[in-house]
Amino acid sequence: MAEVAPTTVNRTLRRLPNSAYRQREYLTEAEVDRLIEAARKRGRNGARDAAAILLAYRHGLRAQELCQLRWAQIDLKHGRLHVNRVKGGIESVHPLHGPELRALRPLQGTGPYVFVTEAGTPVTTAWFLRMVQRTGVAAKMPFPVHPHMLRHSTGYKLANQGEDTRSLAHYLGHRNLQSTARYTALAPGRFAKFWKD
Repeated sequence: MAEVAPTTVNRTLRRLPNSAYRQREYLTEAEVDRLIEAARKRGRNGARDAAAILLAYRHGLRAQELCQLRWAQIDLKHGRLHVNRVKGGIESVHPLHGPELRALRPLQGTGPYVFVTEAGTPVTTAWFLRMVQRTGVAAKMPFPVHPHMLRHSTGYKLANQGEDTRSLAHYLGHRNLQSTARYTALAPGRFAKFWKD
């Protein structure tokens, strides 16, 4: 009797395109406000969670940049945030405005990190992902949300505001303008004068 070798079929799991999961990759300003408000009302760490969403949105922070944020990077007195970018991005100094300052002050503690767990350890990107997803559900968002959508929302909002591509690229830490062009391509304001009804 001949031996039959077992046959194994390797199947690679392929992720569907983002459009299969949600209609768009950014949130509007009103949707971000809804997310922040829902975070504020969720659990005993609502102030921390709302501040994390606000900073990620206002400064286009990636999850890792937010979780590694240290008090040494923040100057509350002069309203400045030194943004250390990951993925080879350009570092910059951003102004901190009233909402961010008011959100950050209550979080001041003795540790070096801005966002910490109840045990005092720095939060992780996995925590940020779960927190944003759960907050999106609590805010009754019409589609699943994830942390990087906050960064895309920053680019979309600033492009709609009419900010030039180069300034937007520096704000988001992009070295390549093509990374930033996606936001200006989405800005409907550039078509505003096409029809003069």
